[in-house]
Amino acid sequence: MAQRQAVFLLAWATALAAMSSMASAAIVEHTFNVENVTVRKLCQEHVITAVNGTLPGPTIRVTEGDTLVVHVLNKSQYNVTIHWHGVFQLLSGWADGPSYITQCPIRPGYSYTHKFTITKQEGTLWWHAHVSFLRATVYGALVILPKSGYYPFPTPYKQFPIVLGEWWNANVIDLQNQAQELGMAPNNSDAFTINGRPGDLYPCSKNHTYKLRVVHGKTYMLRIINAALNSQLFFKISNHKFTVVAVDASYTNPYVTDVTVLAPGQTVDVLLTTDQSPGAYYMAARPYVSAQNAPPPDNTTTTGILIYDQLPYTSPIMPLLPALNDTPTAHKFSSSLTSLVGSPNWRPVPTKLNKQMLWTVGLSVSPCGASNVCTGVPNIPTLRLSANINNASFQFPTSLSILQAHFFNVKGIYTTDLPDQPPLKFDYTNPANSNNTALAFTLKSTRVKQLKYNATVEIVFQDTAIVGAENHPMHLHGYNFHVVGQGFGNFDPVEDRKEFNLFNPVIRNTIGVPVGGWAAIRFQANNPGAWILHCHLDAHLTLGLATVFVVENGPTPSSTLPPPPPDLPQC
Repeated sequence: MAQRQAVFLLAWATALAAMSSMASAAIVEHTFNVENVTVRKLCQEHVITAVNGTLPGPTIRVTEGDTLVVHVLNKSQYNVTIHWHGVFQLLSGWADGPSYITQCPIRPGYSYTHKFTITKQEGTLWWHAHVSFLRATVYGALVILPKSGYYPFPTPYKQFPIVLGEWWNANVIDLQNQAQELGMAPNNSDAFTINGRPGDLYPCSKNHTYKLRVVHGKTYMLRIINAALNSQLFFKISNHKFTVVAVDASYTNPYVTDVTVLAPGQTVDVLLTTDQSPGAYYMAARPYVSAQNAPPPDNTTTTGILIYDQLPYTSPIMPLLPALNDTPTAHKFSSSLTSLVGSPNWRPVPTKLNKQMLWTVGLSVSPCGASNVCTGVPNIPTLRLSANINNASFQFPTSLSILQAHFFNVKGIYTTDLPDQPPLKFDYTNPANSNNTALAFTLKSTRVKQLKYNATVEIVFQDTAIVGAENHPMHLHGYNFHVVGQGFGNFDPVEDRKEFNLFNPVIRNTIGVPVGGWAAIRFQANNPGAWILHCHLDAHLTLGLATVFVVENGPTPSSTLPPPPPDLPQC
């Protein structure tokens, strides 16, 4: 049955490609004014940094094949960059946006124009700041419509972005600076949001609740995005079921569920049929918290209201959300998804591998610095909290971006010696190692992995119990990858490989590595440039849970990265 479906979908996709071959691509142009905005939330007024005066920022809609041109004008007092999360940036790596990786930040009063073509992608992605904690308020949806005009499922009646966010009653830059100065994790957020609104369970927020009005008996597509800074989130709508049809702009086999879970950076497209009694139903999101040995989380819930047929409502029905630490529900959702073989832009799993790596990911400790006033490690002011991959805690350069250093062959910015295997093998997920200072200690460095063009790569991410085990959402720029396996405990290279899905594994750009477990991904390095791989919990990114793939040029002009644009920001 599965093979017949695959043959049908392949024929269907070929026919649609032929139908749309004459469709003309457009140039879609926007201007982003990054500026200060005064907003009132949770009974308080705050000045935030936002794009074009709104939170979230503007939703950008394009069609596959379009060229997107976005003029970013920095009218704020902070350095800023904009990242196009999940966009491949084929031969346009200079537009990817992460600070000090593909460009230096756009300084206050300066501008930069991102120009790139959306190639072989359709679905829900998003854009966000990629410098400091500005991502908390600088973000928005990016919707890529199919060139053919068709989906591999019945066309929904209407579509709506549902952007989940996180809110602090504080200046997020001050929040980050304080955490870095003291070598500790930042304070918890004060609220979560749906499309920028906290919802009526928070103080002074009854009139700050997102409302979605629907017609009975229709099927809608919700394009759900987790834009929260440091929190994974469960999302439900009372008395309704979802059919998941895509994640991270890659189609899935239909998966029916009453709850989704999204790590920061992930997107989920669901079909929602309005088949319940006309009335009002809460949509709600609350955190999934996997961290062990961590301070208490933000245990609050954001709500919106689904309202049928323009009816007045009194008391919406509240969904029963999973417990904060419901790892079985989170893992079931993540591990149940599979890719839709033969759907648009689907690619088979690489089976002949050039590079195989086992990378430990987790928290660690590092020297505090000259002040020796750190508080991240109890009773040891000489140590600060850090994070690492294979015991290397990533240090961002400051004088030149890594892509510039690679392109112009500038030495001294980074080294290419990140190890393929952990430098020390130990019982990675044993909780007894959580306070083992010898295992936890690491130094800061800018160590990357260099890859040949078209190399086929497998990475097994292995969570560790050092400081505390936690689900780490690992995001790779410039590529999608196949999630061929995931599980709990220490990865067994013999037994666990037997269970790898090499036929239809889910395709993503961000994968939550199970708490106290592992996840295996594969991809083909066919996009030259410098591509950061990092934990999408921004608290962990700033602690050093990152590295960069420097991918060499291929043998032809069509596999060679062009020079940077003339307005590329300088350090």
